[in-house]
Amino acid sequence: MRKRNGSGERTIKPIRKNAPVGQRIIKGLEEAIAWSRGEGDRVRVTVVSIPEIDVRQVRRRMGLSQTEFATKFGFPPATLRNWEQGRATPDAPTRVLLAVIAKHPEAVEDVLRKAS
Repeated sequence: MRKRNGSGERTIKPIRKNAPVGQRIIKGLEEAIAWSRGEGDRVRVTVVSIPEIDVRQVRRRMGLSQTEFATKFGFPPATLRNWEQGRATPDAPTRVLLAVIAKHPEAVEDVLRKAS
C-alpha cells in the first residue's frame, strides 16, 4: 500500500507477514523452494507450448508487403525476410505476438499507437 509522507513523497508500507498478500507471497516462495527440491506434489506446473506460425501467411492475409508489415509492427524488415525464407525462426515471445497479430491486429496496432 502506498501513502504520502509529510514531504509529499510516496512511501510503501512494509508487507506484514500475516496480511493476505504477505501470506500469498510466503506460500509462493515455499512452493518454489519445494519445487526446486523435487517435491513436485506440492507445486502445480503449467507447461505452455507455443506453436510455430507461418509469418508469410499472416502478412499476406493482411495484404501487406514485407516492408509494410515489418514497419507496422516494429520488426526489422531483414528479420521478417529471414523468417519467411526459413533462414531464422521467431522465438517463443515473438510467436505469441505474431499469433495475436494474426487474430487481432487492431489490438496490437492500438497498443503500438498509444506507446509512441
